[in-house]
Order: sequence, then structure tokens, then C-alpha cells
Amino acid sequence: MNPNQNQNQNQNQNQNQNQNQNQNQNQNQNQNQNQNQNEFLFFGLNDFPKLTTNEPEKIKKPIQFKFENENENENENKKQIKQISSGSFSTIFLFENGKAIQYLKGNQNTQKIQIKNIQKVSGIYHIEAILTKEGNVFAKGNDVNPKNPHQLINISSLIEDKNDRIIQDIVSGNTSVYLLTSNQNVYGIGSNEYGQLGLDSKMFGYKQKPILMMKNVSKIFSGNFSEYVFLLDSNQELFGCGWNSYGQLGLGESRKGKIQKLTKIQNIPKGKIIDIQCSDAHSIMMIANDVGKRKLYSCGNYYSNGLGTEKYEEDTYEFTEIKSSLFENDYIIDFSVGFNHTLILTYNSKLIGFGNNEFGQLGTEDIEYDQLTPIQIELPKLRFNENISNYHLSCGDSDSFLYYSPFLSSFFSNLEEDLIKLFRRKEFCNISFKTENGEIIEAHKLILKYRLKDENQIEKLQEIISNKSIKESNQIFEMIYSNRIINPILYSEIKEIINSNEKIEETMKRIYLNENENENEKDFIIERKEKQYKFPKLILIMRSELYRGMFLSVTEDTSNKVKDYSELSNKPFQILEYWIYSNQIKDGIQITEEIIDEIQIGIDYFQLNQTNPNLFDLLIKKFNNQN
Repeated sequence: MNPNQNQNQNQNQNQNQNQNQNQNQNQNQNQNQNQNQNEFLFFGLNDFPKLTTNEPEKIKKPIQFKFENENENENENKKQIKQISSGSFSTIFLFENGKAIQYLKGNQNTQKIQIKNIQKVSGIYHIEAILTKEGNVFAKGNDVNPKNPHQLINISSLIEDKNDRIIQDIVSGNTSVYLLTSNQNVYGIGSNEYGQLGLDSKMFGYKQKPILMMKNVSKIFSGNFSEYVFLLDSNQELFGCGWNSYGQLGLGESRKGKIQKLTKIQNIPKGKIIDIQCSDAHSIMMIANDVGKRKLYSCGNYYSNGLGTEKYEEDTYEFTEIKSSLFENDYIIDFSVGFNHTLILTYNSKLIGFGNNEFGQLGTEDIEYDQLTPIQIELPKLRFNENISNYHLSCGDSDSFLYYSPFLSSFFSNLEEDLIKLFRRKEFCNISFKTENGEIIEAHKLILKYRLKDENQIEKLQEIISNKSIKESNQIFEMIYSNRIINPILYSEIKEIINSNEKIEETMKRIYLNENENENEKDFIIERKEKQYKFPKLILIMRSELYRGMFLSVTEDTSNKVKDYSELSNKPFQILEYWIYSNQIKDGIQITEEIIDEIQIGIDYFQLNQTNPNLFDLLIKKFNNQN
């Protein structure tokens, strides 16, 4: 080992000691906050005797509970709730560290799910499906594994095309599971009794191997209690199949009954489909119009479910707008559909609900059974310091949850999530704006520069901010950072200065390609044997777990370089460099086995294992296609 290398290792050891000290300090300082973040609101049928001690059978007002993640000997912030998925027989709490615990309803006991690195859970009724961060899907239930319905099996490994086994998303219906691959193909597995796998009437029964249903799909929509599915293609055309006796597919009154083949849904309201949530007999769709305002539309069975419309006791066979003064001039952040009730969360911290309230799942004592049009639910004061956009809803059979999770969002990409997180971090802010009351709001100039049409627009932005409140200013910056429209009124004022149609990845790629222009903004050097690679720290924070931990855990970091003595050669490093910026594989590079082997070293070094899609698997696929 040469002297320089030895000296650098000593420096790194000292730096690691400082990091550990700061991590311990941060842990102590944030302990109370992290404990609060594991709290959630619950109301409805109380099937959690261990979790909700001394509470009545029916909890008819939102009550705050603290989840005690027992038997977990980890740092408190590793226990942050990521997702709550509630069904008829159990509820799963998924944590940010990829572990999950299941509550069997009416049972005093909990059980750990023996799968690591869980990304998402879906469907807690006849079928339970689990997506891992590596892109594998495990499922159990009579409809996918009738010989042993309680055993989790890897259903993604059963896809015949080995190059199509990287799963990007999952959605479970009542008796079936749908898999969206990284190649935008959708496979279905489970029951086809109602045609929910898109097969003709001669092919009912269980399908224990995934069947290719449709190609070129961007999103899949179904639900815990549904025997039907929607598929949205890349052209924003919507298709559906399955049980449609109440018109829950929105195909019109003449198409009731079983829809056994994927059928295009006509008469969809204009705009971009953001989400569709399905229950047993009704569906609710969220659409963003041209100015980004989100609207809700419903169809299906009206009785008990409540479609949020004024057509009492009438089924609705096409998607019809849900209108209410409660959210007419507000921005809908999230909504959730249970078996026969619906909840809506808005940017102005309103919780709104309609449907069945037999067990208090609408969070009000004033209504005994059904509330067929939207009402506002009184909320206790939320204890978290984060923005309301980090809250999420989960409706089950007869229960409801409102919980804090900055890690869960169905509306924007991982990079956009990271940008929102960075907006709230002050360590790297280097530009200030003054609001109408003289309050200061800080931002990252590098991100603003590449989200605005040109650098001169920063002055225009300052002029706009000077006439806004601190809350409105925060909304403006969140719209700029995330490229999503939070407040349509404010967006109309700033849309002329934003590259509003450009994805985050494209913005980052421009930073990469404009090397000379951005030289001053590349404030961190990775020094290799024969070349230096310069990165903006912000990009490394967004894309690499290694550097996120390094930069954000140290109070004062004055160093601007680290020497990397790995055996990684330049071509694999250039692939990694391009991937970090754009989440894409660089064109024109011939992939070899040697490059793939070295890329695995680089993935481990940068800690890129959590990226989706997975770089290593995509390189394998490209290598196989070359040969």
C-alpha cells in the first residue's frame, strides 16, 4: 500500500468517526420527532386489540395511535412507516427499512413477513402480494397457489420470458395479481372467473403462471375487493376487463356483466389520468386537467358505497364528476377507496369522506350508516412538522388510516421525491427569496437554474415571491422542484418561466451534457487513477445512498474530494456516471461480461441497489440482446 493511500485511509477513518458522532447527536435530537412520525390516525371497526388497547369496538372519530415496532433493535428513524395496507383479514405496516409486520384482525398477535427489502405490499384479502426493491414479486393465496395457499412463492420468476422478470409495480385484485414489468408489459395471475385476466369465457379457473395481458402499459389499477382491472397505455388510452355488473368499468349501461377481453374505455373526461381506485362494485378516477387541477370521477353501484354524486340510489355506468364545495378550490393530494367508503385529503389539510359509516369508517359520530355525498371530517391536530403532502390515506374493509410517509408517493418519480426532500434541507441552499412579509425562503440555485427556462427567470421568480405569503411561496417552489401542479392559481402565474414538460431525468441529463457550462457548479471530485470526475453534490445526494449518507450526516463538510482505489476502469465508470444523472444506459456502448462484472462493483460502491429500474438487470438484458 502506498503512503498516499495509507494517509487517505486514515483521513477516511477520522471522517467516519466524526460521522458516527454526528449521527448519534442527530439521533438524540430527532428521537422525539421520529417517534411522532410513527404515529397514525385510525378510525372505524377496531380489529386491533393489541394496538388499540382499551378502545371501543367502533372508533368513530380519528384517534392518534403510536405504532410500537417491537423486537426491532434499530435506529428509530429506520422504523418510519412507509405504507399501510388494510384489507378484510389483516393489515400490513411496511417500514422504510424494507421490513413489514402484519396484524391479523381480531388477533392479539402480530407476525413478521419473512421477506427482506420490501418496496410495496398490495391486496390483503384472498391474495397477498409483495414487491421487493430488487423487482421480485412474492404472493400467497388459494388463487395463486392452491396446493399451499399460506406459502409465499416468487410469481415473477414464473414469467416465461426471462428478460421480462424485473417488476416495476404490482396491484392486487380480490382474487388476482397484476405485474407491470420494466419493459411496460402487464402479466396477470390468479382467478379468471369474471374475465379479470382478459381471457375468453373458455378459460375460467385459476392460472398459476403469469399470463401476458397487454404491452406498452404505463399504469395498472385494481383493488383489494375488485374482480376487474384497468390498464393505461403510454398514449393515455384506458382499457378494462372483468366483472362489470354495476357498470364499475365505465363502459356504459349496455356493457353490464362479464367483460372477458380487454376493452377500450370510451367517453373518458379530458385530462391526464393520475389514479384509479377500485372496490367491489364501484371505481373512482382522478384526472388532472390542462391547468393541473385534479378532479374526481366515479361510476358503479351507488347504494351504500356513495359515488359522491347527487343521483340517489342509481347506478352510474360512465365516469361522472364528483362535485363538492369542500374541494372545488383546493388541491387533492391523495384519496383512497375502501370496500364501500372513500376518503379524500386536500392541500389545505381537509379530510373529506363519503360512503358507508356503519363502523365509523368516515370518522364521524353524527351519521349512523350511509353518507352519500362528501362531508368534512374533523381532524385532531397533526403532530408532524412536515408538509401535508407527505400524508397518505389507506381505506380497508371497514377501517381508515391517515399516516405520515415521505417515502410513499404514487404521483411522481424517485428523483422528484428526492428534490422535494432537498427543498426542505437547508445545508446546500445558496439563494434566498424575500416574501411579502419580509420572511426569507431559501432554495438551491442549481436546481432552479435547470427547472426555469433560463437563468434570467430567477429575477422574475423573485418578483413573484415578493408578493406572496410564505405558504404560497412554499407551494411555488414545490411546483418548480417536483414538476407537479399543487396550486393551479399560483401555477398560472409561474408557468411561463418553467420548463414544465421536462422530466427530472432530462433536466439532470442536461446538466451532465453541458459540462463546460456547469463546471463551477460541480463541487465534488471523485479522483481516479488517470482522471477526475466532477459532480454537483446535489446530484450525488439524489442518486447515491453512499453520498447521501456522507453529505447529510456531517454538520460541516469542507472536503471536496475522495480518492477511489477500486479496480473500476473508465468505461464502466462512464456508464455509472451517465446513469447517476439520467437513470438511463448510455447509447453506443457495447456491453461485455467484463463491463457487467465491474458495474456490479460500482453499484455496490455508490450504493445504487435501490434504483428502479435496476441497472444491473438492464445491463444483463442489453447484453443478451446483443448476443
